[in-house]
Amino acid sequence: MKDEQIQTLHPQPGKTNKKISLKKYEFIKENILNILDGCELTHTELMEELYASVKDNFEGGVQWYGETVKLDLEARNRIVRTLSKPEKYKLNTKEK
Repeated sequence: MKDEQIQTLHPQPGKTNKKISLKKYEFIKENILNILDGCELTHTELMEELYASVKDNFEGGVQWYGETVKLDLEARNRIVRTLSKPEKYKLNTKEK
């Protein structure tokens, strides 16, 4: 039986994101939210932290799923980009 799927969103209007396994989505989402809890990270730092934390327990391309879920979390306003240079990601504390 095939895993339940979720249609991920894209923060850029008019763009669509991928349909992926709900189980993998939830796993990556929880890790991204935990990593960003209390800190701001650049894209590279976020993806490196994600890879380090899930590489032993995840089947599939961590970076690919990480990017797909990160874009979805941005579209759902769970995480936001800072205006700093370089741009960083952080939890959207206004959304709680």
